[in-house]
Amino acid sequence: MSATTTIETFLELDIRVGRVMRAETFPQARKPAYKLLIDFGELGTRRSSAQITDLYSTDELVGRLVLGVVNLPPRQIADFTSEVLVLGVPTRGGGNVALIGPDREVPLGLRLL
Repeated sequence: MSATTTIETFLELDIRVGRVMRAETFPQARKPAYKLLIDFGELGTRRSSAQITDLYSTDELVGRLVLGVVNLPPRQIADFTSEVLVLGVPTRGGGNVALIGPDREVPLGLRLL
């Protein structure tokens, strides 16, 4: 179990709903990954690199709703700047990542409460 935190600390993370608009392979990454372009509604589109190639194809990702942390600093991964951390959980064995997202249509850009 990890250390406890406060609700104020948790709320510092700005976690929003986005829709994957484009997904492409990212051969320059050290580990297999995709480059994602995600629409966050009024926040605009943001780019992310995600190591989710074991469970998802690029075709499966386009149109999918995801949750992403939008207020982390950009991270340079090879020749690509990742602007959003897409959220997921490890599957059994911890080798693959399953994405987290709403199970219904919701407006893009809504904040996780």
